[in-house]
Amino acid sequence: MSFLIALDERSGDSVLVEITSIQGTPLAEAHLSLGKLQIAMPPAPSGGLTMALTRDNHFVPQFYLRNFASASNVVYEYRTFVSHSAVPIWKPVHVAGTGYEKNLYTRIVRGEEADDIEQWLNRDFETPACEPLQRVLEDRSLSPGDWELLTRFLASQIVRTPAFLIKNLPRWNEMAPKILDQTLKDVDDRLREAKERGQRVIVDEPSHHTGDFPVRVERKDLPEEKKVQFTTKMVVGRGLWFFSMKHLLTRTLKILQKHWWTILEAPGRLPWFTSDDPVICLNFRSESSYDFDGGWNRARGNILFPLSPRHLMFTEIGTNSYPRRVPSRYHARLFRRMIAEHAHRRIYSSCVEQKIPELKPRLVDAAAFKAERALWEAYYEDQSRAEQAL
Repeated sequence: MSFLIALDERSGDSVLVEITSIQGTPLAEAHLSLGKLQIAMPPAPSGGLTMALTRDNHFVPQFYLRNFASASNVVYEYRTFVSHSAVPIWKPVHVAGTGYEKNLYTRIVRGEEADDIEQWLNRDFETPACEPLQRVLEDRSLSPGDWELLTRFLASQIVRTPAFLIKNLPRWNEMAPKILDQTLKDVDDRLREAKERGQRVIVDEPSHHTGDFPVRVERKDLPEEKKVQFTTKMVVGRGLWFFSMKHLLTRTLKILQKHWWTILEAPGRLPWFTSDDPVICLNFRSESSYDFDGGWNRARGNILFPLSPRHLMFTEIGTNSYPRRVPSRYHARLFRRMIAEHAHRRIYSSCVEQKIPELKPRLVDAAAFKAERALWEAYYEDQSRAEQAL
């Protein structure tokens, strides 16, 4: 796919900008500042590269999953997608042996493998949440600072999961041509406006290294045609996910911290459980009309995050503060249903529950299961190869 705009940076005739190999959403914003055409990129996550990489990347943190586990750190796992009907419905698993993928967050930085995304998530979101989460488990009061740290952790559990990546890839691909088209139209309009005013447009040498975003920009002078050609190649996948993750957890996150949050305690014999996609952003209209596409600031939307079998973090966007309370059994059953239906591939419970398989019947498909596992096993190499080919 190519997009062309024209305007001269030196003679005033034309600049040719060609965008090729677009495979997804270009979250970088091309913009024209005074006398400069550039691609604006956020900085890479802070933190140095480590020698011993963390390759088992837990998108469901172990410290969080322990809240649903026994004293020996064993939790009951229900898989919603299996290869054979003989697979046990419930399986006791250690928290260290579930909720992860190999090299999910590993990437190539300056030609070397790096786990800086894993370290950033742990340092800035998981570790700070440990103390306030313990206060929740002990039914102690929470300070505004505690709520801020819990909200940061909640946000990280929205964007770091494979479910988030899988859900957003089609949208990113669909949006790519539209965003590029509009971006280049805006640049074209501003360049032409600069030409009409007699302003010179200076174009820096493009960089081949753009931090988190998988983009390569090349410049080629065409003196005979009095043109300059820019070719940009992008790859959708891991890099775009990390870019989006960084943006949401450093900018959009502030929206969540404006809401009033509370802790809902599970009624007797209706404990909360969790999943591999544990935060539910719910648009609820009725029991037969709801979806999980709620935004972070959509009025009357609900956000649910199970923290233990007894504690669930909750907000209804746009409402005033209300104290910690025990919901009715009707609402507790409704929340349990939402937690189960929102799960991606695994549900975690502190005990074997016969009701959960009814709430989320598992899919049995040997061929599809094998194909999905093959994709994840090849994920790291495929993503690295595509990015290095830029």
